[in-house]
Amino acid sequence: MIEAIIFDFGNVFVNIDMDTCMNELKKLGLKEWNNELTELNAQYEMGKIDELDYFTGFQKFIPNRDVAEIRTAWNSLVQDFPLERLEFLQVLSSKYKLYLLSNADRTHVERFEHKFGISFSRDFYSCFEKVYFSFEFGFRKPDIKAFQFIINNHNLIPKKTLFIDDTLANIESAQKLGLNTWHLNPEKEDVTQLLTKFNSIPV
Repeated sequence: MIEAIIFDFGNVFVNIDMDTCMNELKKLGLKEWNNELTELNAQYEMGKIDELDYFTGFQKFIPNRDVAEIRTAWNSLVQDFPLERLEFLQVLSSKYKLYLLSNADRTHVERFEHKFGISFSRDFYSCFEKVYFSFEFGFRKPDIKAFQFIINNHNLIPKKTLFIDDTLANIESAQKLGLNTWHLNPEKEDVTQLLTKFNSIPV
């Protein structure tokens, strides 16, 4: 029997659009995403550099644009958050131990909280036993240490824990630890379908 559920954030609850984000960055002059930006992004998501360092790093590839412009383009990633997902989560939280595990960086989290408001954000966060953002605790999916940290911290039993994410690499890492998983396809599925999706698992 499932006792705990670990959720991803982006494209599970809040919709995100990387295409929109990339288009906005290209409007500022970015020719293409590259390995250096990938590494810079990883460092920021793990909290190893601050926001100013992160967006200053972009200026190497987007000359003559200030940090504020780049930050605005970066935040275009954050889209809508359907209310029914929050309502579903609130019902679920009365029955199971819920956890949030996200690689969302500090900038995007602040954008989410500002866009949807303090009350909505508080209602969302309060559904979870604990919220884990990679920039706060230093581990980033698909690093298996991110999952192990939560399992150890809350004495979770992997075979009684379900992990939901839209990224295959993250799902595969969770499976290595014996967690049940749902590789959610945000184009065809919605987290509110959880109980129907797992009718074979007594969630």
